Amino acid sequence: MMTAGIYAWIGFPSYRRGKMNHLEQLVGEWFEYNGYFVRRNVLVGRRLAGGYDCELDVVAFNPRTKHLVHVEPSLDADSWDKREMRYSKKFQAGRDHIPELLSGNDVPMHIDQIVLLLFGSKATHSVVGGGRIVLVSELYQEITSGLRGKRVSSNAVPEQFPLLRTIQQCLEYESLLFRQQSPLGFTPLVATHRSTG
Repeated sequence: MMTAGIYAWIGFPSYRRGKMNHLEQLVGEWFEYNGYFVRRNVLVGRRLAGGYDCELDVVAFNPRTKHLVHVEPSLDADSWDKREMRYSKKFQAGRDHIPELLSGNDVPMHIDQIVLLLFGSKATHSVVGGGRIVLVSELYQEITSGLRGKRVSSNAVPEQFPLLRTIQQCLEYESLLFRQQSPLGFTPLVATHRSTG
């Protein structure tokens, strides 16, 4: 049963509800699928003159393991200096405001703060802005490892997780999808040539 604090957390203001980018949605689905309460695009630091100081992309809390995590997914190709400035602000805002989201709960002192990067390498940086770096390729490895072997017919990912469900179905047919060398053996849905009819 959810505590009053969890109910308050769910009601915390969000921005762009339903308009997150696909990485935010994928990360949120993966945490929720694994038993976390998840908030996306959480506005924090209400200003007296209106507006908010910052938006936290994904905040997730597992009440069983007490794992509290703040993820900032990014599609940027910015310099490390620009990333350092941006994520230092984001993660400081997370440390300042996330405990308020979970007031009334046994909140852990440590927040696992993560920058999820599509473009980048950990060869020279493992941390940026105070958060550890995880690559998108590593996220996909974790997800496929967790879903591989779960048959669609008997252990389907619930329909409220459309991105994870798509990945599960791709894994079900990976021998056809990823090892295919010859042209398709059926009429494709998307026409590749101009219709003559």
